[in-house]
Amino acid sequence: MYKKMILLTELLLNGLWKEILNVTWTLYKIMIPMIFIIKIVEEFGGIELLSQWLSPVMALVGLPSEMGLVWATTLVTNIYAGLMVFMSTDTDLTVAQVSILGTLMLLAHSLPIEVAVAKKAGVGIVMTLIIRIGGSLLMGWILHQIYQSGDLLNTSAEVVLRHAAVSDPSYVAWAIDQLKSLAMIFVVIAALMTFLRLLKLLGIEKLMGILLRPILSVLGISREATNLTIVGITLGLSFGGGLLINEAKRGHISPRDIFVAMMLLNLLHSLIEDTLLILLIGADFMTIFWGRVVFTVTVIGVLVFVLKWIDESTCRKYFYKKISD
Repeated sequence: MYKKMILLTELLLNGLWKEILNVTWTLYKIMIPMIFIIKIVEEFGGIELLSQWLSPVMALVGLPSEMGLVWATTLVTNIYAGLMVFMSTDTDLTVAQVSILGTLMLLAHSLPIEVAVAKKAGVGIVMTLIIRIGGSLLMGWILHQIYQSGDLLNTSAEVVLRHAAVSDPSYVAWAIDQLKSLAMIFVVIAALMTFLRLLKLLGIEKLMGILLRPILSVLGISREATNLTIVGITLGLSFGGGLLINEAKRGHISPRDIFVAMMLLNLLHSLIEDTLLILLIGADFMTIFWGRVVFTVTVIGVLVFVLKWIDESTCRKYFYKKISD
């Protein structure tokens, strides 16, 4: 038993710190410029202006206008950067509101990169933006109606990722505060990646694949695309999308299957990591995990049904194309 524990520990820690440092540095290269950009925007009143522009959209899903900047940052960069902005706010949200905000962030983030991945897979930019931004707003609106009508999750959210606002307005105090935030991000990444490595060693990822396979089959995703789609669902759209592109170039998967798989991955990817991140701001697990799964399966199910009634030439014109085209 003791030897097994030592072996498990060695497997867990093997290359882990190097991986943590690589991921952290990659994110810092995005986050640190964003910190200064956000500060400059704030100094010139841009945050208030942007919040006013996004206020109608945020009101649609029951969120204060200040959360518009959080989502806008997430759309352009990634969830980590969005969380960075969220940490700088002092707005108190309910569990319902944080769950809705988390849903927006989970369904629509890193668009410049992930739209490019989808485009390389043969999926048009417009279709990707419709499914990502439209889908996130639709789910956010549905959740808002459910929570509001049933007065559900109407308690203050317990936010882990937040630091106390500083009363000192000086730039030195601001810089120290940002350094504390970056240190907290490093701790979160280290804990998250350690946990993900443990899940992999325990076979949890494989178990999720087994559970998801029947659902993908019902949605009409071919056997050839199923395993690659599961990779994207568990690890991320870039991973799954890259594998799908590679197989499509070899002619192993049809353009229609690629389209359906990418549409699914647009709404449901990095199911473990992203879910854990959003839980840190106090979101409801049932909403951001199972709610996201049910919503995605429903939307893709409708999409698959519609595609059955559309001829191939029309699909090629408006929805997808061959990678080699």
